[in-house]
Amino acid sequence: MENNSIDIVITYLDGNDVEWQQERNRYVAGDKSDINPNRYRNWDNLRYWFRSIETNAPWVRTIHFVTWGHVPGWINLEHPKLKIVRHEDYIPAEWLPTFSSRCIDMNLHRIPGIADNFIYFNDDMFLTSQTEPKDFFLNGLPCDAAIITTSGYRMKNDISDLHLAPIIDASVINKYFNKKQVIRQSINKWYNVKYGKLNLISLLMFPYSNFVGFMNFHLPYSYTKRTYEEVWDKEYAICASTCEHKFREVNDLNHWVFTYWQYAKGTFSPRNPNVGKCFQLHTYEDAVNASQSIKEKRYKMICLNDSLNSNDDFDAIKTCVNSALQELFPVESSYELSEGEIQCK
Repeated sequence: MENNSIDIVITYLDGNDVEWQQERNRYVAGDKSDINPNRYRNWDNLRYWFRSIETNAPWVRTIHFVTWGHVPGWINLEHPKLKIVRHEDYIPAEWLPTFSSRCIDMNLHRIPGIADNFIYFNDDMFLTSQTEPKDFFLNGLPCDAAIITTSGYRMKNDISDLHLAPIIDASVINKYFNKKQVIRQSINKWYNVKYGKLNLISLLMFPYSNFVGFMNFHLPYSYTKRTYEEVWDKEYAICASTCEHKFREVNDLNHWVFTYWQYAKGTFSPRNPNVGKCFQLHTYEDAVNASQSIKEKRYKMICLNDSLNSNDDFDAIKTCVNSALQELFPVESSYELSEGEIQCK
């Protein structure tokens, strides 16, 4: 597989866009909808995402920048590797407009011209150390760690806080695959030295006849178009039902179903989970820990997950992690316009 055969997809949202807010407000969220404001607020660090890609993944073929329509004024739209993709460019019209990340990422395979192998980034995921194509795809197979575990759910105050997607995703897998047969066929992918102590978790789940769930690492996801197409072909009704919802709902699938499908088919290459880390930013102390990791380049990739329950510490936490990103990536990338170029626009 040639280095230039891998694309990147990043989904972007500017929750401060007035036109977007007006369109969203035309629709009423249901009791099962997830409208957590954390999903919409801006961390003002997209520049560092582009810098991290240019610095640590210069081998990427194309970056597909998926957006409702808003594009930061500082982005260099003439960059040869950058492609702006609006929702109407790839999501079927009957599901638009959408304010659900589920609909947005369940249809990525429809992006015109996207490579057969692509890496899906949320905008809170960064590359903090040098990467190679083989960190994401090896011999044409997506790199990942298949760890069997329980698919729990969380519930804080009401039904909208339920997180059932991992359970629903796993139910699709159990419909088509026999767990013990799958493991026997590629046992070295389910129990692998690269997984270290995490192998013990999978071993504890061995007595269960079905897959009860999988560990989700919240790091950039390696996918193939074929995987997306296969799941849509087998389960069009449930995929379409998810996409019909204007907002995320607790009984939706999410794109992890494609990850799990790759596990069950054995169409993945085992990877050490320690290649990256997801930092759940609940407190300022969490931000300090994440910032230290960024500065020291402890991992090749990280996720800075907005897990704050209130806005009380948001500004301080944002400043803390963004300062670390600025220290690691102080130089503008070629994906950015200079101040002079912005003023001339």
